[in-house]
Amino acid sequence: MTAKPSVLLILPACDEDDQIGNLIRRIPSDAVGEVCLVDDGSTDRTAAEAELAGATVIRHERRRGVGAAIRTGIDYALANGFDFIAVMAANGKDRPEEIANVTGPVMAGTADYVQGSRYMAGGLHGNMPLYRRIATKGYPVFLSLLFRRKLTECTNGFRCYTAAFCRDPRMNLHQPWLDQYELELYLHYKALKLGYRYLEIPVSKVYPQRQGKPYTKIKAFSGWWSMMRPVVLLSFHLRR
Repeated sequence: MTAKPSVLLILPACDEDDQIGNLIRRIPSDAVGEVCLVDDGSTDRTAAEAELAGATVIRHERRRGVGAAIRTGIDYALANGFDFIAVMAANGKDRPEEIANVTGPVMAGTADYVQGSRYMAGGLHGNMPLYRRIATKGYPVFLSLLFRRKLTECTNGFRCYTAAFCRDPRMNLHQPWLDQYELELYLHYKALKLGYRYLEIPVSKVYPQRQGKPYTKIKAFSGWWSMMRPVVLLSFHLRR
């Protein structure tokens, strides 16, 4: 029998019961060792549907934010001996069939952090609100200038990290100010700043059109600041 890969896939989710079961069932069985859905205060059947589909479910009794949900998943991965930690959207924006593309370089030992990119050659994006197109293309330009290297993506949550990177004592993932969208940019900044092997891989990022559901839960202005805050605070040494 082939051993399951030592990859935990984290799905941070809130009120996604209309499609979460189908999404989890589409995840290739040989791509990850375990699927962990972190239910961030859902008021619907997200947790129940995820469990029926075979995922491990960890519940936040109240909504704490996507950063807090990802951190809960990272804590679970580290406590349970996983070597690699992948994150994918739970609302259907990412293709489960592409998980192996994102995890492959990390598992092969050629990267410590793989960032899925919708904008590099071979990537795909669609159904994006205008303000999201502006932001998701603008952030990489800013970080490219800051780190003096070509980046095409930094806000796409489809990623994979080594557990060793997440354990680095030079980071503190449990700061309360990282509970919203800050955590993902915090990890991105730290990977580049600390010299970890960073790689971008083309992926699909297509915003689903579902009746009664928003394109994205990210708000135009507060969401922008939530994402940029780590870069500002860390660059000026106001946080660590």
